[in-house]
Amino acid sequence: MEQLKERIEKHIETIATYTSTPGNGTTRLTYSKEDLQTRNYIKEQMKAIGLTVSEDGLGNIFGKLDGSMPDAPSVMIGSHFDSVPNGGAYDGPAGVVAGLEVANLFYQHNVKPSYPLEIVALVEEEGSRFGGGLMGSRGITGQLSEAEFSDSMDKDGISPKEAMQEIGLDPSLPKARDPKTMKAFLELHIEQGPILEEKNIPIGVVESIVGLTQYDITVKGQAGHAGTTPMDRRSDALIAAAKMISKLPDLAITEGNGTVLTTGKLNVYPNGANVIPEKVFFTVDIRSGKEENIQHVIQQLKEYVEDYQGNGIEVDIEEKLYVQPKALSETVRTLLKEQSEHQNISYCSINSGAGHDAMVFSDFTDVGMLFIPSKAGLSHCPEEWSDAADIANAVEILYQTAKKLTKAE
Repeated sequence: MEQLKERIEKHIETIATYTSTPGNGTTRLTYSKEDLQTRNYIKEQMKAIGLTVSEDGLGNIFGKLDGSMPDAPSVMIGSHFDSVPNGGAYDGPAGVVAGLEVANLFYQHNVKPSYPLEIVALVEEEGSRFGGGLMGSRGITGQLSEAEFSDSMDKDGISPKEAMQEIGLDPSLPKARDPKTMKAFLELHIEQGPILEEKNIPIGVVESIVGLTQYDITVKGQAGHAGTTPMDRRSDALIAAAKMISKLPDLAITEGNGTVLTTGKLNVYPNGANVIPEKVFFTVDIRSGKEENIQHVIQQLKEYVEDYQGNGIEVDIEEKLYVQPKALSETVRTLLKEQSEHQNISYCSINSGAGHDAMVFSDFTDVGMLFIPSKAGLSHCPEEWSDAADIANAVEILYQTAKKLTKAE
């Protein structure tokens, strides 16, 4: 266990160096230089433990250990390796590292699976570069249209295809795969909340994942001189947007039942101190454990935004992502709990308030997910930290579960 913990710490520390903001958290945007550094490291680690490495038309990375049954579906383990701006070192990479170490245990113990084992490192889960999020898993499962992929742009007007080619990836490769090639998907993730730490429980077996939707809202007005345009002759996009944004949280508060709403991104154009704003872009993220709550808030959001049309103001609202609340596989959850008990590792059932790649895969295959404690419940910030010993516990549970699912000898 101590050697496993040391390997995990080394992986996490190495991947953490691949950031564009050293000293100020992890900033690793999809298809960036830091992405390339990380994917090269992951592929090297996969090859070192005997996995066959490949990438798809999105740049998702796969390390495969063939099973004894030809053309059998794979048991997949993994997570994402992109980050939010100035995020932490554990959100995503902890799950990729756990997958690598599960495969390493297969390698060290010469375990021969009947069903293939695949370690997966996924791109653009956060949506920090191209918006929407969960792009890697949605692409694999055929939920990402070619138009959505091709038409996306980052803040500099660069498309995913252009960014992929910049780091030597091939966007013409297949993106989706046949669901029949997937037997199960397992993911480890940090909790990103305080529950496990407060209960002093090292493992959370995830029962369900919150539903979420994301919208892009663009408010258009008319630019003008800050000194010569009378106040009653202005169509100020920022004032209109600010009024909207200030009232949006009330939609979630009124809805209740754990519904939350966040305005996370705000861009003002032309963003000059002496220019009346002509255009404002902002995002709205809505989450709830019940789909009816999400749908009701969406309806109210659209009606509310529509009220601001007129008097020189135009408002456009576009849905970028919609994922229903997901209950994870009872079969896999039972396996994870049984293996926790066999390893004498205490656990509790837990629900996820954050979206994960696991929720996308759950429509296509059996999915299981483990949480480990987050120090002080912090995530998406440089202070994010989880204990390597907890990751090691999760690896042991996932290893035993993977052996069962792959019918290993």
